[in-house]
Amino acid sequence: MKLFSLSIMYKGDSKPRLLTAAYDLSSFSYFQRSSIQEFMAFTGSLIVERSVFGNRSSIKEKDYMCHVHIRDDGLCAVLIADSEYPQRVCFSLLDKVLDEFSRQVDDREWTTGTPESIRFTLLDEYISKYQNPREADALTRLQAEVDETKIILHNTMDSLLQRGEKLDDLVQKSEDLGQTSKTFYK
Repeated sequence: MKLFSLSIMYKGDSKPRLLTAAYDLSSFSYFQRSSIQEFMAFTGSLIVERSVFGNRSSIKEKDYMCHVHIRDDGLCAVLIADSEYPQRVCFSLLDKVLDEFSRQVDDREWTTGTPESIRFTLLDEYISKYQNPREADALTRLQAEVDETKIILHNTMDSLLQRGEKLDDLVQKSEDLGQTSKTFYK
């Protein structure tokens, strides 16, 4: 599970405007990173342009998923991850990023801002923190713990059933021994 790109855009009347973005392209070759980054920015912009306000959507392309959340006020967040990354965690991250961005950056800057002019450094922190959804998301962590507990419980039940069978064998042998000793006594 891996996050590759997290970007914030503003969708006005014209083309979407990239406000800020963070990338983790360490899994790609050094020489491919700049073209992959451009492609991810272009893909996010294209999806935002073709989506409607107040919409959440996920688009799958081969092994990658592009998750988009466009608020009614035009603020958008785009996350590109691999297809294994949980969708629920992606959208909770997008919500969190949009809320934090709207708190820290004045809405007048959305229409004129550029990645160079807008200072919002939390995207890098979020993209590194959310690389492992179990550590970042409490519900995912809880689900993983429940799954592990369920496996342990099944193993315990299996061993108890095996012990129960062994106890039944011991009880049967004990009864046989009791019968044999009564016969011997007579």
